[in-house]
Amino acid sequence: LLEKMADVSLKEAALIVGVVAACYWNSLFCGFVFDDVSAILDNKDLHPTTPLKNLFQNDFWGTPMSEERSHKSYRPLTVLTFRLNYLFSELNAVSYHFLNLVFHVVVCIVFLKVCKLFLDNRSSVVACLLFAVHPIHTEAVTGVVGRAELLSSIFFLAAFLSYTKSKGPDNTIVWTPIAVTVFLVAVATLCKEQGITVVGICCVYEVFIAQGYTLPALLDTALQILRGKGSIPFSMLQTLLKLIVLMFSTLLLVVVRVQVIQSQLPVFTRFDNPAAVSPSPARQLTFNYLLPVNAWLLLNPSELCCDWTMGTIPLVESLLDVRNVATLTFFCFLGSLMVFSLRYPGDSSKTVLMALCLIVLPFIPASNLFFPVGFVVAERVLYVPSMGFCILVAHGWKKLSNKSVLRKISWVCLAAVLFTHALKTLHRNWDWESEYTLFMSALKVNKNNAKLWNNVGHALENEKNFERALQFFIQATQVQPDDIGAHMNVGRTYKNLNKTKEAEESYMIAKSLMPQIIPGKKYAARVAPNHLNVYINLANLIRANESRLEEADQLYRQAISMRPDFKQAYISRGELLLKMNKPLKAKEAYLRALELDRTNADLWYNLAIVYIELKDPTEALKNFNRALELNPTHKLALFNSALLMQESGDARLRPEAKQRLLHYVKEEPQDSNGYFNLGMLAMDDKKDTEAEAWMKKAIRLQPNFRSALFNLALLYSQTGKELMALPVLEDLLRYYPDHTKGLILKGDILMNQKKDIVGAKKCFEKILELDPNNVQGKHNLCVVYFEEKDLIKAEKCLVETLALAPHEEYIQRHLNIVRSKIASLGAVEQSSLPSDGTAATEAKKKSFQNLKEAKSEKTTSQSIVDNKEHSKNTKATEKSSVDKETPKKSTKEIKDIEKKRVAALKRLEEIERILNGE
Repeated sequence: LLEKMADVSLKEAALIVGVVAACYWNSLFCGFVFDDVSAILDNKDLHPTTPLKNLFQNDFWGTPMSEERSHKSYRPLTVLTFRLNYLFSELNAVSYHFLNLVFHVVVCIVFLKVCKLFLDNRSSVVACLLFAVHPIHTEAVTGVVGRAELLSSIFFLAAFLSYTKSKGPDNTIVWTPIAVTVFLVAVATLCKEQGITVVGICCVYEVFIAQGYTLPALLDTALQILRGKGSIPFSMLQTLLKLIVLMFSTLLLVVVRVQVIQSQLPVFTRFDNPAAVSPSPARQLTFNYLLPVNAWLLLNPSELCCDWTMGTIPLVESLLDVRNVATLTFFCFLGSLMVFSLRYPGDSSKTVLMALCLIVLPFIPASNLFFPVGFVVAERVLYVPSMGFCILVAHGWKKLSNKSVLRKISWVCLAAVLFTHALKTLHRNWDWESEYTLFMSALKVNKNNAKLWNNVGHALENEKNFERALQFFIQATQVQPDDIGAHMNVGRTYKNLNKTKEAEESYMIAKSLMPQIIPGKKYAARVAPNHLNVYINLANLIRANESRLEEADQLYRQAISMRPDFKQAYISRGELLLKMNKPLKAKEAYLRALELDRTNADLWYNLAIVYIELKDPTEALKNFNRALELNPTHKLALFNSALLMQESGDARLRPEAKQRLLHYVKEEPQDSNGYFNLGMLAMDDKKDTEAEAWMKKAIRLQPNFRSALFNLALLYSQTGKELMALPVLEDLLRYYPDHTKGLILKGDILMNQKKDIVGAKKCFEKILELDPNNVQGKHNLCVVYFEEKDLIKAEKCLVETLALAPHEEYIQRHLNIVRSKIASLGAVEQSSLPSDGTAATEAKKKSFQNLKEAKSEKTTSQSIVDNKEHSKNTKATEKSSVDKETPKKSTKEIKDIEKKRVAALKRLEEIERILNGE
């Protein structure tokens, strides 16, 4: 490019840089809006963890080209530049906007070089400045996705400049520039599809500029040859050879492009482009009317709008429609320019011809004349056509300024146009600051586009302003009553406002508007893929009602029957089947979804949850690991896989479990569950100080964290810090007065450490109020009676306790001791039974080594439909001496337990010896 810009002076380049910077400096303060969200924020192809080959397999938005929902816009080189931005600044919007600004400067400088081929130096600068400041370019420059236009234009112009060097001395062919041209055309096309149209410009340039033919001369030569009165001139044969090479290369590119989209055109709905599905003559009249509309935007860019779909431009349904006059006028003017440029020789006609080529040929792919596109009007696609427009204006200005009478006024008008356009561009940039400002500015221009009302609603919804968002969504349904998406938005917003009945009514309206299935006709071709989400959203809404689970399942199955590759339907159905306690069917649903997308970390995660439900922790851990391979920062997979490793009892897995939990708390520093489980791991590893620190951090984040409070108190009691455990237990029982294990532990400490028999008695009595059949609480109360020297009451209490647990040997022995005491009333001194922290005897067999509470969250899925929320099912389990044994103890833990049992038995023997008065 530097070689091609050799005759652009430093002053001219500096002028262009200064003007572009003055017009677009404020674009650096804009965020990611509109299509930027899909192309940048939601596009996984930007992430360094995504293989580079995915860029060449997916469309511009990160959707696999093979999928029906793909827009088939294949621009891997543009996505590559986004990826480079992400590599250096991740999602900092400033760097993306700055690179767009730089690319616009490069386009302007290369365009200046092109202008100098057909205009004098002064007029070339005028054309370039007009192009640099034209407000129509704000969408391409300030909108980040507009980079496709900028990059494609750079290589588009470079390809043309290269081709201009293919004519050697004596009209010989220089093949190197042609080869470079073909390469640059391919690169331009990989940035955006319209890049291929430069081949047409090269052909026109070769015939009418390089060879100097006019249309009458060509026709005359052709007639002479057909009549046999002459042969084809050698220069014309050379021209034909060059054109054949160019056309063959183009054909090859087209074939490759068709192969990439797998011979499928993208699916657009009547909402995207109403004229495309209209009958004749409305379709033809409307499409032709759109041409003068685009021309008017170039001529008078005063009212710009980011979205021209849906009802923005009403259909031209009759020949009597007055708008047909504009169409006729446009074609007359265009025709007269074409006749002038093709019929007459001279520099002026050549300039007009090349300007027309730059206007018409790059616009053809977006014109709807040969195949439908997903929009009615799009300002960004006028980026290249505006080059031809600027050349025409500069050429006309040159003609006027050469006349002495009009010279001054022509300069005044030029200055006014440049100044007003620059001001408009600067002001227009602020519209792209946020989605709200962008769509509100569009509504000022166009109130008949339901999509704009919806988009303002989305912007307010993102700010959690649901009440106001609802007003805009309802307005969208009034502007376009058959807009399925608008009714879905209303339903989702009602759901966010907890108005379930109204939400269901809106979803039902949207569902009723869906096209009916026609036997033998492919359903997917007649409906936007995202509209099928109405079934998902409605099912997600009604499944909150346990009595309507089957009805929800029917909706999921209906969506799948309409579109067998509807991945989200399988995901949501898998969640529901888990809720319905059908893990095998849920497994089938997730496996089917994985057939459609094996790179989705959430799917592997969900499958892991299914295996947990199926009591297969080994397979569950494998699937968690697969999810983390695809997404190392998958928070739920990090947390739950660590929990699974912890619960396995395998000490070898603890270091990895700790690493995953540390990674998790780095990602979720405000989630107390992560710190709590780190504390539990430290307790398992007998790292008491570390465990204490993690538990305290969990409690700081969540002061009423039940399990953390209990386990911290338990940790203190196990490490000889019973008095430190008491304030923690007070906090626990303040939040949870019916926490049985907390009451047992508190009573034990009060009795054995504080010698507060009254306080201990209150704890044990409270337990029996909550659960009269609690053996441990009742036994401990019996011990209190013994300490109070009420042997009769103690005996009665122990008899009742033994009836509750007839197989507990220690209760029987204690009963025998009490009875022997009653029998030998001569005994003066009585010792105390142990309060069982209590069954600090045989009860220790199932006591502190097991007296842990563990809380874990198992999330069955992540659903992206319906307000982008993650559905979470929480399951809490408590491991304690009272409730259940800890599964799978390690050898070391078993030895620790045995030591504790021996110590407990020794203590029991000593107590019994004291009680027996030995």
